[in-house]
Amino acid sequence: MAIASIQEVFTRAGLVEANQFGEWRRRWRVAADSGSEESLLDFLRREKGLSEEQFKRKLAESMGLPFFGFKDLEGTTEARLKLSTKVAFQYSVIPVAVEDGALVVALSDPFDGNLLSAVRYDAGCAVRMALATSEDIEKALKKFYGVGAETLDEMEESAKDQDDGNIDIVLQSDREISESDQDASVIKFVNQIIWEAFRERATDIHFEPAEDELRIRYRIDGILHQTPMPPQLKRFQSAIISRIKVMSGMKIDEKRLPQDGRINVRIQGEEIDIRVSTVPTVWGESVSLRLRCGGKSFFALDRLGFSPHEEEMLRDIIVKPHGIVLVTGPTGSGKSTSLYAFLSTINSVEKRIITIEEPVEYELKGINQIAVRSDIGLTFAIGLRHILRQDPNVVMVGEIRDLETAEIAIRAALTGHLVFSTLHTNDAPSAFTRLIDMGIEPFLVASSVEAVMAQRLVRNICKHCKTEQDVKPEYLRKVGFPEEHIGKTPIYHGVGCEQCRGLGYQGRTGIHEILILNEGIRNLILNRSAASTIAHLAIEQGMKTLRHDGWRKVLNGETTLEEVIRVTQTEEHLGLLEEA
Repeated sequence: MAIASIQEVFTRAGLVEANQFGEWRRRWRVAADSGSEESLLDFLRREKGLSEEQFKRKLAESMGLPFFGFKDLEGTTEARLKLSTKVAFQYSVIPVAVEDGALVVALSDPFDGNLLSAVRYDAGCAVRMALATSEDIEKALKKFYGVGAETLDEMEESAKDQDDGNIDIVLQSDREISESDQDASVIKFVNQIIWEAFRERATDIHFEPAEDELRIRYRIDGILHQTPMPPQLKRFQSAIISRIKVMSGMKIDEKRLPQDGRINVRIQGEEIDIRVSTVPTVWGESVSLRLRCGGKSFFALDRLGFSPHEEEMLRDIIVKPHGIVLVTGPTGSGKSTSLYAFLSTINSVEKRIITIEEPVEYELKGINQIAVRSDIGLTFAIGLRHILRQDPNVVMVGEIRDLETAEIAIRAALTGHLVFSTLHTNDAPSAFTRLIDMGIEPFLVASSVEAVMAQRLVRNICKHCKTEQDVKPEYLRKVGFPEEHIGKTPIYHGVGCEQCRGLGYQGRTGIHEILILNEGIRNLILNRSAASTIAHLAIEQGMKTLRHDGWRKVLNGETTLEEVIRVTQTEEHLGLLEEA
């Protein structure tokens, strides 16, 4: 379509005045000459201050074309078979239907003559256009073809010329991952998977081999989501896993034993640290990648979801001259993040802070961090023993997992050091019984531990689709919701929208249970009392349990009932909360 007809379309759509178009086109060309890659359509849309959907709807109406939303892009199998994956991805078009022998395709730029020619040639038939936003087309391509589908097509073509179907792996010297990576196909595919995980805010990527498929799942906000993948992915399982091994410095030929590795990459200028783990399974090696963004490692107490009262309590605790402060919870509950926030808060030139971790997850300026190396004999216990000879004021131990580490930590606390560490227990009161079960004498536990904080992570309600929820009072009473708020305070949930992938949630926050030791609690510990007995007294003295803190966030409209119940379902002293 010629420029004159573009002007006519824009004028008819009321997007520009006839006498304005020439000036706008001139400004767009000046920007293009200066290095801008913005299309004329995007330039005009930005100048008009319209969203892409508003702009494309006006354009479609002016051209007499249908406009498709994301839900309209679920085309027929017949239509998808008409167009190759390569052309669909290269030109960002979605085949929607076959009508009267013509292929109906959704695209975002109706003025791209090369696009229309390529689609007609590839489909071998007439083509009818419909408009859609570029964002919807991109999402539809991933949903209906799978992430990296066009790359797998390239890999399949390469494999046709090889007898064994294997693909050579070449390690990039520059590990910059970008959206338009054009390196060798298998490298490009792995990069696309990592790129997609980064965009979706995933913390983990799992490659899970089965008999007839290679499943790839992302963990987003603590929940696993399966990623749509092309059906031919299983064929390239060996090449993909080998590529990840090369990137992480593992032995490619070792497939019988578990291995650990690390990848450092850049995405959009941000340093991403990826921890890699492989384990052999019946159908091949299962690979897990944990993504950590170095550039986002800013830790502050006021960003972790504490109430003002809880934050004040913690600030009083973490400046104590000695004693042990424990953070408990299952794997993935944010314990390390809380410890880093404590250290960042008290970090100063007057304090010497040393940590021993497995591994060092985030690097904190001004703090001496040691990584556990069990393979050469540097364990938590041995490292901690030597740390105490380094004149520290504050020590952080990544985890107390055995009697020796616990004994040294308690000795350090009793000799004038402030010690932070973690334990794997369901709630705060159980930390004392866990230490005693390890073999620590009750009087040592009672005299060294200053506070225990249990925590979980709950998903935040998506702000874009937050809606009041109708919940029956009987159900609220059954789960122990505060009686004084039933029927009086609104409860919210997310109905699901494009911003949150239809989940109703976006981001996470913490719920906490903080137990401060006093004379009464110490006496119970000395008498080896059960965790439930300790919990009962702590609740009477004002401790808010995990579920109680969760209800506070529900009442504040931050999270949902379902989330609080999901992460606190094993709370052993819930009955005590209902009695209190």
